[in-house]
Amino acid sequence: MTSSGSHRTEPSTTAGEQEMLEGWLDYHRATLAWKCEGLDDEQLRRAPIAPSELSLLGLVRHMAEVERYWFREIMAGEDLPELYCTSEDPDGDFHFSDTAGWARAEQVWQTEIELARQAVKGHSPDLLSDSASHHRGEVFSLRWVYHHMIEEYARHNGHADLLREQIDGATGE
Repeated sequence: MTSSGSHRTEPSTTAGEQEMLEGWLDYHRATLAWKCEGLDDEQLRRAPIAPSELSLLGLVRHMAEVERYWFREIMAGEDLPELYCTSEDPDGDFHFSDTAGWARAEQVWQTEIELARQAVKGHSPDLLSDSASHHRGEVFSLRWVYHHMIEEYARHNGHADLLREQIDGATGE
């Protein structure tokens, strides 16, 4: 893990609202990818802080589910199946076989990020969702979703910091 977060771009300090929200979300997306850099599949699958099942691979899979849910299912109203979770295993994003690897998880995650971008491209932060939340039964503004996604990534990037340090001692902001 490089100390500079080589693939992260600092968000603009003077951008308008839409660019600022997208910038911070992209920054946090890149931070999670950075926390996974240079590790092999075994290390990425490792849940080093017992009794937690948290792993870097699980966080990436979880964020693919979250991107899909908020941008495509809620904002765009798409009817999509879960990627990893089931009614029998609601935490399936953190449960995987020993053969589950980074290449596939990263591909799915990056695809979901791109599809999320496409789902809301050109829309105002004031846009209301096409669907209501499965959990709360409410509609959401795109602004709310951006803020929630930034919060979700920031929280999980804190987890990723701790996981990475336990795996190989690497630290970084």
